[in-house]
Amino acid sequence: MDILLTPELDALRTRIQRFIADEIIPMEADPRSGPHGPEPALRDALVDKARRAGLLSPHAAHEYGGMGLSHVGRAVAFEEAGYSMLGPVALNVFAPDEGNMHLLEAVATPAQKAQWLRPMAEGHIRSCFCMTEPAPGAGSDPSMLQTTARPVRDAHGEGYVIDGLKWFITGADGARLAIIMAMVPDVGATMFLTDMATPGITLERNMDTLDRCFPGGHGVVRFAGLRLPASAILGELGQGFRYAQVRLSPARLTHCMRWLGAARRAHDVAVDYARSRMAFGKPIGQHEGVGFMLADNEMDLHIARLTIHHCAAVLDRGELALRESSRAKVIVSEAVWRVADRCVQVLGGQGVTGETVVARIFSDMRAFRIYDGPSEVHRWSLAKHIVKGHS
Repeated sequence: MDILLTPELDALRTRIQRFIADEIIPMEADPRSGPHGPEPALRDALVDKARRAGLLSPHAAHEYGGMGLSHVGRAVAFEEAGYSMLGPVALNVFAPDEGNMHLLEAVATPAQKAQWLRPMAEGHIRSCFCMTEPAPGAGSDPSMLQTTARPVRDAHGEGYVIDGLKWFITGADGARLAIIMAMVPDVGATMFLTDMATPGITLERNMDTLDRCFPGGHGVVRFAGLRLPASAILGELGQGFRYAQVRLSPARLTHCMRWLGAARRAHDVAVDYARSRMAFGKPIGQHEGVGFMLADNEMDLHIARLTIHHCAAVLDRGELALRESSRAKVIVSEAVWRVADRCVQVLGGQGVTGETVVARIFSDMRAFRIYDGPSEVHRWSLAKHIVKGHS
């Protein structure tokens, strides 16, 4: 590690490393890991292993069954979990559940936490976050939100009827809880909580994507006449966009933590290969063309880790750190992508096959430069603050 850790965090890092190596990596060839992520039975088996090891939900508060780690602690735990593509699933720190748990902890009522947060933190249910829409709806520009929540008053009492279409909804297939962003007329964007089995919700299809590490894949979800009571509102009416930032700021950073672990795994595989594969009379790692790529990898991994831990420390001070998380998202997503790309190159023909885990990491990681805001949007946002003279 390049970061000074407390003895407790250093011991936790070692525990998770051993758990991932002994319990999770041997399961990576399990046939229940399909094109739309680990199937429910595999996910349950992974979660059960972490539960028995005392490593489940390191980010969640103790009162909900988690380990109550700080953001710096999460940086350590999530990186080690990410060393296997199944690790975040096992520790229950994968997206979108990890971000949704953070949001519920910050905003939900005690009754909503009891109904949804506790079973999520205990690994019994999954969730999805329904915000992104096909054109002309909301994507990188949330103000284009098309899904509506119309107030109604009928025999069932006061409530809302939600209509709209969402897509790229990670984890929708098999999720129990949906957090829906919808526009309430004359009020503004508002979040709602609902059981995915509620009439009026249809999972139209799963989208075929490059990545396959998220349980439930990425779905297209339609809401048609979805009737929800006023008690389903998460937080306050009209505060949806603000709550989205409460969720997204740390969620961008935890993505970075997990993918740093995956990049480190790819690098380790490439280093082992470079030490043993011979060409022109010596190991290929002794040739500058390969050796320099490995050196560049180490520098990118180092910068990524320093960036993550700096931003985590800012969050631990109680600051929302929107600009810090945007900056970290771009720095880390592009750094780990370069690492994965170089590892494919070092491995040569093996790098584009399933003979090692590198091709899988490469494929899954490409989407990270888009999820939670593409690099271009973050650069645009940062540039606006720079031009205005803000730090």
